[in-house]
Amino acid sequence: MADFHQNGIITTLHNLSNRTVDDLENELVGFRQERPMAVILPSLFSELEGPALKNIIEQLSFVPYLDEIIIGLDRANEQEYRFALQFFSKLSQKTSILWNDGPAMQAIHKKLDKHGLAPKQAGKGRNVWYCMGYVLAGTKAEAIALHDCDITTYERDLLARLIYPVANPNFNYEFCKGYYARTADGKLNGRVSRLLVSPLIRALKKICGELDYLQYMSSFRYPLAGEFSFRRDVLNDIRIPSDWGLEIGVLSEMHRNYSLNRLCQVDIANTYDHKHQDLSAENDQSGLSKMSIDIAKSLFRKLATQGVTFNNENFRTLKATYFRIALDHIDAYHNDAAINKLSFDIHNEEKAVELFAENIMKAGEMFLEKPMETPFIPAWNRVQSAIPNIFDEICHAVEHDRAKYS
Repeated sequence: MADFHQNGIITTLHNLSNRTVDDLENELVGFRQERPMAVILPSLFSELEGPALKNIIEQLSFVPYLDEIIIGLDRANEQEYRFALQFFSKLSQKTSILWNDGPAMQAIHKKLDKHGLAPKQAGKGRNVWYCMGYVLAGTKAEAIALHDCDITTYERDLLARLIYPVANPNFNYEFCKGYYARTADGKLNGRVSRLLVSPLIRALKKICGELDYLQYMSSFRYPLAGEFSFRRDVLNDIRIPSDWGLEIGVLSEMHRNYSLNRLCQVDIANTYDHKHQDLSAENDQSGLSKMSIDIAKSLFRKLATQGVTFNNENFRTLKATYFRIALDHIDAYHNDAAINKLSFDIHNEEKAVELFAENIMKAGEMFLEKPMETPFIPAWNRVQSAIPNIFDEICHAVEHDRAKYS
């Protein structure tokens, strides 16, 4: 049972009545004439071979209000792209696939690189960015949702609740973040959000003071959720990171670009589970270890733009403050798990906190060593200014691939 508490400075839209998916979708069909809708699915080819995406596609095929589905396909060769065309042909809506590793999209990438505008590294951030460009180039969508392709508990009411706040013409929201309880298989999940982001933001408040940005970030119930929705005009000037800091970077951009009453978060699922990343304690270039470093750097970069000055002493103090707060969080989560009869491994939780504390220092050192690092991908309005026909080229690439390899 959800509560109706409004915490923080961002509007929270709860699930108080468990409306049926048919009821939600009927209302969204009514919004469709004024607000055409689309969904972006950033996908690795490997996800086409797993059960999660097969279920997602089956669920989406019954959604009546979507005008288009845009799939960003990464790590696929020609044979795999042909397979993807067949795989996604089950969808009843208009479907467009951006084959990011194909010759046509790679030619666009090289052209952008010559102008210094291409994403610097492959990954979800780059995939999402190209999909956003295609939305501007080849669709009439006014309300767009985005969610991951590895959700093993997916039901189509997740999408309906996610897109509703930006699709409803009576609402003024430009951006909506999804949230949910990360419990599955009798245990508490979401380690990076629980054990890194929440205590780190509290620690930063102690070190930096009650900055508006930190109050804003602490208002989100699940800041690392990969599910969000937005109005079309958001896409023109948003600058997103290409690393694991994508979700934090998007939230930071929305804080910069819009007033708080244009932003909200919504409860989109009673249960949520997806593919889990390894902690990767021995390798800070993969798994949750790399993710924690990228997230911490993303927060430090944003605070620097707010006038916060960092040095080695700051980061040592921050690490110690974070560590104490995170250990207190473990006690709270242990008790929460116990009252809900969920399994909870205190040893592994503390190992994660120790790793994250170490990585906060690493992130701080990297931040100080490379003050000119700019991991953000340029906004699409800048790209179009430099290459006026870029949108036509993206549309042509997508249609060319479809026609040639179908």
